[in-house]
Amino acid sequence: MEYQPFPLIAVSGAPRERGRAYGEQARARILAGAAHYLEQIARLGVDAPQVERLAQDFLPTIEAFEPAYVEEMRGIAEGADVPLSSILLVNSRTEILQLARRQAGLEDDPDGCTGALALPEATRDGEVIHGQNWDWKAECVETSVVLRVSRDDGPDFLTFTEAGALARAGFNAAGVAITANYLECERDYTQQGIPLPLIRRKVLESAHLADAIRCVACTPKSASNNMMLSAAQGFAIDFECAPDESFPLMPEDGLIVHANHWRSTVALSKLRDTGVRSTPDSFYRDWRVERSLRAKAGDLTVDDFRAAFFDDFLSPHSVCCPPRANARGNINSTVAMILMRPGAGVMEVIPMPAENRASETYTLAVEAA
Repeated sequence: MEYQPFPLIAVSGAPRERGRAYGEQARARILAGAAHYLEQIARLGVDAPQVERLAQDFLPTIEAFEPAYVEEMRGIAEGADVPLSSILLVNSRTEILQLARRQAGLEDDPDGCTGALALPEATRDGEVIHGQNWDWKAECVETSVVLRVSRDDGPDFLTFTEAGALARAGFNAAGVAITANYLECERDYTQQGIPLPLIRRKVLESAHLADAIRCVACTPKSASNNMMLSAAQGFAIDFECAPDESFPLMPEDGLIVHANHWRSTVALSKLRDTGVRSTPDSFYRDWRVERSLRAKAGDLTVDDFRAAFFDDFLSPHSVCCPPRANARGNINSTVAMILMRPGAGVMEVIPMPAENRASETYTLAVEAA
């Protein structure tokens, strides 16, 4: 099957204005994505009015975190001609889907991923390379975009994300980059926090890595998540985040690799990794990518990252996962491979990499380090 590149959506202006432009340009993908999640939730016995209430429940929390995000989401809804609740759903889909599953007495449906980064001392050209495979519902290959935002009040940024969402993986003109991976523990959904895409968006708006670190480490969350941060100038840190606490992991020999299990010994002394049941393959996906990259440490290139992320060891439960039915009746796969060189302002994205090798390159002007 031939897969088309993810469309580039370029927006600028005030939050409401750029939201409308985003909604207009990505209307078809926003409609498809929102409809997909509504159908998924309906299968759990949660009807549309209940979904709207779940989505609206996040509105005051988001407004308190960043009022401009609500304005931008209102603009996206207007541009796509959908209710605001549909955009809230896309931006809170992890939280709403899992709350609906728990309400139905079912286990969580994990948003997988294997991520990695290399600092300048580990790369051939002395640059930061940062990327991941995003494992999620196969349908999302038709409902995702690359969003480029030009801002008057901070650094421009480039992000790969689901259409209608404010951010996922990406980097900004100041060289700050982020990827994220699913984690799970027994503290999840015991409080209401900030939806994960909005934390990632705040990171991409950060003019300095210190602000990004504060945002990831200190913002309350509804559920666990692993967030990997880098600065093009030559620093990186990984945070394994429980809803109410964060645990840092530092690079080893210039490398960080992370899949979907907790690695911090401090974290594991304080909480229980409940995600092993749904992502047991995480242990060897993490190991395979780290072994592949470490073998070339000091001489790593984007090609080496690409090769590591294409790994099909023990397929279909592999680093590069082909479309397959999971235990919950959904078709999961590696939806996209994202490879970033933040210092050069370059992002390469490959749709459905287990079945496709064609990539598209997206660029962003960056500041001198």
